Order: sequence, then C-alpha cells, then structure tokens
Amino acid sequence: MTTKSTAALNDAPPPGVAIVGTGFMGWVHWEALSRIGVPVVGVLGSSTEKGRRFAERFGGLSQPRAYRDFTELLADPLVTSVHVAVPNRLHFAMTTEALLAGKHVLCEKPLAMNSQESAELVELARQCPSLAAGVNYNIRYYPLCLEIRERIRAGELGELFHIAGSYVQDWLLKPTDYNWRVLTDEGGELRAIADIGTHWLDLVSTVSGLEVEAVCADLFTAHPTRQRPAGEIETFQGKIGAPSQTTSVPISTEDYGCVMLRFRGGARGVLWVSQVTAGRKNCLRLEIAGARQALEWNSERPNELWIGHRDRANELLLRDPALLSPGARSAADYPGGHNEGYADSFKQCFRSFYQYIAAGDFSEPAPFPTFADGHREIELCEAILRSQKENRWVTV
Repeated sequence: MTTKSTAALNDAPPPGVAIVGTGFMGWVHWEALSRIGVPVVGVLGSSTEKGRRFAERFGGLSQPRAYRDFTELLADPLVTSVHVAVPNRLHFAMTTEALLAGKHVLCEKPLAMNSQESAELVELARQCPSLAAGVNYNIRYYPLCLEIRERIRAGELGELFHIAGSYVQDWLLKPTDYNWRVLTDEGGELRAIADIGTHWLDLVSTVSGLEVEAVCADLFTAHPTRQRPAGEIETFQGKIGAPSQTTSVPISTEDYGCVMLRFRGGARGVLWVSQVTAGRKNCLRLEIAGARQALEWNSERPNELWIGHRDRANELLLRDPALLSPGARSAADYPGGHNEGYADSFKQCFRSFYQYIAAGDFSEPAPFPTFADGHREIELCEAILRSQKENRWVTV
C-alpha cells in the first residue's frame, strides 16, 4: 500500500506525536507507533490523571507529557502530528483545531458526526496542502487484503458479479454490556454500521475498485434499554466483571444491520453487521465472486486466502511474502509461517502515513485513507440510515 521507501522514514527528522484519548484505541495507536519508531511526545486523557497514568503505563523509558487540555497540546512545539482517538462527537472540533494549528492529523473513524462536518474537513485539508490528513481504516493493510486488490486489478477474477460479507462481534450481547458508543449523542444515530460496518465498506471499495451507488437497509436494536454503570467502561472491557450500580438508559442505535448494495457497473452486494453474535469476538468476512474465480478472507484467520475455482481444485494461499504480489508484499514484514494480524495492520497504516510525511512531496496522491475516504463512508452511512427510516432503496 505504501509507495515511499522505509529509508525515507528513517532518514527524516523524527516526528513528534500526541495521542488524544487513553482508551482502547489510544494504546493500540501507541503500540503501533512505537513499532515503527515514531515517538509519542505526549498524551491527553479525559483528565490529567488519566493521561498521567496512561503515560506511565505505556511510556517506557521515555516518559511522554500528560497535557492538561487540548490547547496545551497544540501549543507544544514538539508535537508535529495529532492522533485523534476519542468519542466520535469530538472528532470534528479537534481535527479542525489541529489542522489550523499546523499539525498533521490521523483521526479514528468516523471522521465526523455527519457529512456536513466531514465535507468541511475535506475542504480544510485541501486548504492545508503541506499537512497530511488521514483516517484510520487499518483493515486495508492486512497483506492478504492487499493481495485481493492486486489480483482484481490484474484481472484474475474477471468481471465482478457480487460481493458478500459481514462484520460481527459479541461484546455488546447482554443488556448489561455498555460503552459510550451505544449513545446517539456520543457516537451518532448509527452504531454497528458506523463503528464496524464502515471498515467492511471501505475495504470492499479499496480492494474491488467498485463504488456503491445505492443501498437498502434493515436495522435492529436488540436491547432498547441498557444498564449504564456508575463509571464508564472501556471498549471490550465490559465482559470482565459486572458493575455493582447501574442506571437504565434508552438505546436507539442498532445492534444489528443488513444492507443490500448496488455498485456502479452492475455488481451487487450484501453486508450484515452485528455486535450481539455470541462467540464472534471480532470477525470480518469478505467473499468476492468473479466470472473466473472467487476469493474469500476472514479476519479471524487473516493469514489465509481462499481461492475458489469452477473447473479445478480450490486453493488456500497462506500469507508468505515470497508468494505475494509486489503490492501486497510491501505490507508483509514477517516470513511465511510467522503470522501477522490486527496490530500489524495499524503499524502498516501508520507507516504509510509517516513515510508520506517524511518524503515531503504532498503533490503525490496519499497512499493512506484520506479525509475524502472518511467523508465517503459518512455519506454511505447517511444513505443507509435514510433507507431504514423510509423503508426503500436510497441512491448515494
């Protein structure tokens, strides 16, 4: 996925990153940055104490600064880039302020709460041509996902007939499971589709080259009421122990969604997402049917690519740089038999982002997910929500 050499990143003066958010995504960002040698110079939590504890836990020998507020973070001359990993409602304001302060920005998805905000961010990024502005669609960077892209580009599948898949989890299975994401005010009207479904939609667009032109959705809330604990629960941590005191809160965001898709050019697709499927911890599945062959990939077996044939035996490609196309090999750091997975996809996404910055030629197309990509996903989400409300196909 990257077009710049690793040497470019190593030869350039090291950037200084500030991470906003000390929850699950915050430490995933931290770990990935440390693996590519990009220093984290500071963190901002919802309180100074949370930031301090986070810095002490993950900082190692080099203790980052724990900022009091976002203003102090942006004023720090050591900060050249900001990673935004906070609740969705804060993305627009923080990303805007960071760009206006002259900082590169890598924002967690969704880029904003609605397409009006995301369109403004796309325009602001255009007005800041010397700054990199990206959205963390890390699943693009699994080596075998890139291999799918390369095979489709090479015409190995032939005409694409249809694409089907899902993204399912179980961490919100029970009515006592709770996280800020279930609240409309914090995350937006869509939850399962916006939180995980957009990863699938971005992946499909990236590997297939197809563009969704219309959607038809059916959404479902399994738990119209959930039990909110006295203190907030970090993502995926609600299954460990049970809070002693809770308050009943009404929930309108969906636990499950099914979306039929029409792609420009005639191909069809279907996606279903769920955060209430027992036993599925974090499973994205993708199957692409072409006129010559089919491909299937499963994120819980990320180092296997199934290749389907009509007139000869099917194949199972195990991730091995020696067997991958050059475009996929660039994201495969380990030899065959040494598995790469979730954490490596963040590493590769961030490497692409910082190699682009280090190369310094911002006239080149960005090799990472851009604000324009983030805006497109929000437009898709709004079409899906409208389809649900109006019970019909909606053109994107």
